[in-house]
Amino acid sequence: MVTPSEAIELQKRLSSRVSGRWDGRKVGMIAAADVHFPGRGISRAALVVISFPGLELVESIVRDTGTSFPYIPGLLSFREIPPILEAWKDLRTAPDLLFCDSHGTAHPRGLGMASHLGITLGLPTIGCAKSHLFGKYEQPGRERGERSPVKDRSGRIIGSVLRTRTGVRPVYVSPGHMIDMRTSIRFVMACAPRFRIPVPLRMAHQAAGSG
Repeated sequence: MVTPSEAIELQKRLSSRVSGRWDGRKVGMIAAADVHFPGRGISRAALVVISFPGLELVESIVRDTGTSFPYIPGLLSFREIPPILEAWKDLRTAPDLLFCDSHGTAHPRGLGMASHLGITLGLPTIGCAKSHLFGKYEQPGRERGERSPVKDRSGRIIGSVLRTRTGVRPVYVSPGHMIDMRTSIRFVMACAPRFRIPVPLRMAHQAAGSG
């Protein structure tokens, strides 16, 4: 197991491998990953795959494993990726795109869990988090679809605060890997026709919680 200081150095190295280019692939299957911790030393990973644009459940996998890394803000990937990869081994449906309940490039070292997992799997990933981690922003307008940029200390745009429902708290969207900001927002909006959280992430959250 890596130490926290080793994990930080690894993030710095891997961040240079993050790709912000979308290849325009046809997306017919979208996966989402979520991890819960139902008991001491237990990690419960859930993976769901839905059809797109139909948003219907195709496959759901839930697996319990041991927890191998402590909870440290900014190092979420080292705690959650191992159980996700265990569940991934049993997945029968090959997704074209992956949602993560985490951040991508909107991270102090440019490598949130969505980016780290995208590099590991070689798959386009989107970070869609419920809370803010890093960067400065202003609140977007209150209407569905309104957004405002999240910027790092140099003023570079690293994410977006996106209103998926009118008058409801926004979500924090950032590209993970092999995708750009505009395309990330487009898929988040397409997968959130009714609720604040996109359908695949809602399903993964429910699956991990129910176990």
